[in-house]
Amino acid sequence: MAEWVANVVGTAAALCSITSFAPQMLKIWKTRDASSVSLKTYSLTVTCFVLWVVYGVLIQAWPVTIANACALVMATGVLIMKWRFGRKPEA
Repeated sequence: MAEWVANVVGTAAALCSITSFAPQMLKIWKTRDASSVSLKTYSLTVTCFVLWVVYGVLIQAWPVTIANACALVMATGVLIMKWRFGRKPEA
């Protein structure tokens, strides 16, 4: 029973981590404006997810690896859009 509960909590945490970047990505994509996004914050976030993926691979914890790899893709998407749409659009 305890393992089942841990798996449910872990899955919920992974889904929250992965989808937490979707609203920011959608907003940037729709407005073509990423001026309010912190380059330093997202650079650090991407770095953290890279390290979590490496850690997961090193200890062969595939749920950790896969969840963080998915979150890495999402955070990298925001970072790429920050570089692309970093300035406010001209009116």
